[in-house]
This record gives sequence, C-alpha cells and structure tokens, in this order.
Amino acid sequence: MFAITVNATALEQELIWLEAVISARFQLYFEQESLYGSVEEIDEPDLTDNESAYAQLVHEHGLDNYERLMLITALAPHIRPQVLDFFYTSNSTYDRVFTEFGGVRDNTRGGFVPTVETILFLVAGSDLTRRIRLQSHLFHESVLTQLNIILVGPSGPNEPSTCGALTISDEYRALLTTGESNRPDFSTDFPASRVTTNLDWDDLVLDFQIMEEVKEIKTWIDNSEAILKNPQLKKYLKPGYRALFYGPPGTGKTLTAGLLGKSTGLDVYRIDLSMIVSKYIGETEKNLGRVFDLAERRRWILFFDEADALFGKRTETTSSNDRHANQEVAFLLQRMENFPGVIVLATNLKDNIDEAFARRFQSMIYFPAPNVSKRANLWRQAFKGSVEVDPKVDFDKLAERFAITGAIIMNVLRSCVMISVNRQRPITQDDILISLNREFHKEGKSLEDVEKQTMRR
Repeated sequence: MFAITVNATALEQELIWLEAVISARFQLYFEQESLYGSVEEIDEPDLTDNESAYAQLVHEHGLDNYERLMLITALAPHIRPQVLDFFYTSNSTYDRVFTEFGGVRDNTRGGFVPTVETILFLVAGSDLTRRIRLQSHLFHESVLTQLNIILVGPSGPNEPSTCGALTISDEYRALLTTGESNRPDFSTDFPASRVTTNLDWDDLVLDFQIMEEVKEIKTWIDNSEAILKNPQLKKYLKPGYRALFYGPPGTGKTLTAGLLGKSTGLDVYRIDLSMIVSKYIGETEKNLGRVFDLAERRRWILFFDEADALFGKRTETTSSNDRHANQEVAFLLQRMENFPGVIVLATNLKDNIDEAFARRFQSMIYFPAPNVSKRANLWRQAFKGSVEVDPKVDFDKLAERFAITGAIIMNVLRSCVMISVNRQRPITQDDILISLNREFHKEGKSLEDVEKQTMRR
C-alpha cells in the first residue's frame, strides 16, 4: 500500500502538470489569452527525494521535460483518461476533428488514445523546426522508445508514421502504478514460463571446477556494466553472454539456471520449444522475436531447454522445408548475437548442437551424472531436516546400488513423504526402495535392472 500511495501522489502531480501544459498549448495555438508565452514556462513537478517508481525512472534515465510529458501522456489513458478530453475539440470550419491533434478514438470506451502526432503537437505546436527536432529526440534517441518503455503502434496503409498510437508497456504501467512489474503469463502468444526455485547454491551438488565455471556467469551478470564502461574492453566485448549446459537429464541444468536468476535478481524464462516451432513459414521467427523483444527490455535470462530441437545441426538444402529450417537457425543466430542479456541453452547431447552455435558460446559446461559420493550427498541433502527418517536408512548403500540423478531422488522424496504421512511413521529403507521401483518402472526397468547396470560401470 505504501508503494501505491507514493506512486499515486507522484502521478497526481504529473497529471496536474500535463493538464496545465495541454491547456496552455490550446490557448497558445488558438491565440487565446494565456498566462504563458510557451509551454516550457510551466514548471514541472519537483521529484527530488521522491521515492516513487516514476521518480526513480526519471532519475535513472535522466529524462528531460519532453520525455516526461510523453511518458505521462502515454500513461494518462490508464489512470485519468479525462485529462485528454481537450483533444476532442472539433474543427467547426470543416466539421471534423483537428488533424494536428492526432489520436485514436477508442470506440469501446469513448476514450482518446494519443499518437505520435499528439505528442508533437503538445511539445511543438505549429513550430516546424521544433517539431522535427523533437520528433528525432523523442522517437529515435530517447531511452523511452529505445528500451520499449513507450511503444509506437503501426500506422495504417498509406498513413504517415505519426499516426501510430502511443502506449506504455504493460511492465512499466504496472511498475509506475503498483510498484511491481507485471510478469507475462504463459500462452500461445507468449510461449515461455518463469523458472523459480526454493533451493540455494548449497543444494546444488557439483564438482568444484564445474561450480567455478557457473560462478563465472554470475560474475559477468553482476559486473558486466562496470566492465563495459572500460572503453578498451567495450571495443572487443559484447554485452550479451551465451552458455551451453550439457549432460544427462536430471543433473542440475535447470536448477543452475534458476539459481543464476535468483542470486542476481533476474527473472529466468524457459522457452517452450514445442510452442515456438511452427509448421507455418515465418511463425517460428515471429514467436521467438516476441520473446526476445520482451527479454531485452526486462533483462531476463532466457533458458532454452532441449535446445537441440531448435538449435540443432542444419540440414543440407534439398527442399523448401530444409531452406525454411535453416532460415530459422540463421534468425536465431542473429538474435542470440545481438541479445544484450544472458542466454542459456541446455541439451542432453552436445554433439547435436550446430557447430555454428558452438563457436558463439562464452562457456560450455558439462553436467555429468553424479558419482557415488555425489549421489550420497544428494540423498542426504534431500532427506535431511524436513522429514523424519528411520536411522536404519543407509544412504551410502543406496548411492552404491543405484546410479541415478538428483531429479529422480527428488521424485523419490515426494513419494516417500506421502507414504510417511499416510502411515504416520518415519521413512524407511523399504519406502525408498518402493518409490525407486516406481520411478524405474516409468522407463520400463526394475530395481534389479538398474542395480546391475550400476555394478557394470
């Protein structure tokens, strides 16, 4: 509630300022009596020491008055649409709207949606020189449009580019009002889901050298901005980072990606390749492009699981389908190259990844199946503290008998907890063996089959 109150107070001041600017612009444009000789004479609200998300955005990016006017104008339809009712003034001479006001009329709710033309009229009036200069400043140079905080919609066929509607991104609309960023939901239009974890680095059982390689990625995330401020390094180093995690399933690749996000404060989004890949030409690029665009402005870590399905070896061009598949790979290469954030690709089989991709990874980290000692640690970590275990349970023996991964151990833990709750007693060795047998049956194997395979290794 505190964040909402602080944000609302700051936005109230900006809206009062916007209304004053609109009123003055109309008075000056129609040569009516006005207190001001130009809209620049109207003092903007003082945001010094203001704790609102709006003020933080202004300070962080050093927004000038023109950018602030564009920002609050784009936000106005969402929080106080009547502020823009000035623009419904009609041209009585021609019995139609004033074309110089721009805007899109929302037939559903009767509201006014500003366009590029609306902002240019507001800040420049009929001054053509100022209009051209500010159009370049606001829509080509400003961080608001560069970072897609403000979005410019497409203009219609044969219409000027200034007819594009101005909207504020969902993320910043939520941030500037509630203080919390809006996270998109998984859908056919957004085929990605957020990866979260309740575990910590201590729960990740990896060899020291592998963990050091993982920590290098975290070091880059934490320090890349400072590193790239060095002019000499900036000439040779790009902002983005690409890593390949490879190894058997269930060895911690997804957990590691989740921990990288958790420890750096960045959201991790797993791309659902089954929804990304489309049989319709051009749809795959469109779907991927949508995710990349969102990720760029929100500093997400993109995680492509089973990446060889889309990032696999390119085929010889013998048909139109082959050519289309290779075009998709080329598109991915380009987007990955230009992506300023972190991309993690995970695969069970490294050899399936196209060599053209392999050369572009900053790190390639192998996640091996855990050895006996690692398996024993995984068993103990999973069952310690949170559940009551019979003292006769021998985790070392389990680790020796069954060569399994941490993912299977987590499934066994869940099953054992259910048995313990139902029978109101501690977890026993037999409970674990029963749960293990269920897991192996999923793959058409038995306890004896897996034990024999383990002994042969």
